Amino acid sequence: MPVVNEREVDWTEVEHGETHFRRKPISEAASGEADPGIGCSLYELPPGGKSWPYHFHAANPEAILVRSGTGTLRLDGEERAIEPGDYVPLPVGEAGAHRVINDADEPLRYLVLSTMDEPEITVYPHSGKIGVYAGSAPGGRAERSVEGYFRQDDRVSYWEGE
Repeated sequence: MPVVNEREVDWTEVEHGETHFRRKPISEAASGEADPGIGCSLYELPPGGKSWPYHFHAANPEAILVRSGTGTLRLDGEERAIEPGDYVPLPVGEAGAHRVINDADEPLRYLVLSTMDEPEITVYPHSGKIGVYAGSAPGGRAERSVEGYFRQDDRVSYWEGE
């Protein structure tokens, strides 16, 4: 397995509404695989930037390691300051619901580590949505056999339409 320096990995950028960040998929670059088993991405939020919308995972625990800058972590409905050296485990389920916010004047950089198991479901408590993924975990780039976002209130019975 090759050693990859983060300088060798290109940034991708996401900007949508209040969500704004750059990401380098480090583990994918090192393994050459779309789903390397353990995911590791470097994130950079500009001042005022926010990570993915507040969410939690049903299958994949994650962890955050802050490398530089300061900000706020919304975790399980509460907010707390984060700074370089902070390590935050994000368990599956509501207790791991999270969003990172850069409310400082300098960029905020942190690593996100995750298992890359699939199938996976992500839950977005504020918007009442769920995301469903099979064939590739969230953050993976392999082709998915099932993928979509759905409102939780659109539930039907098991026998609906059968």
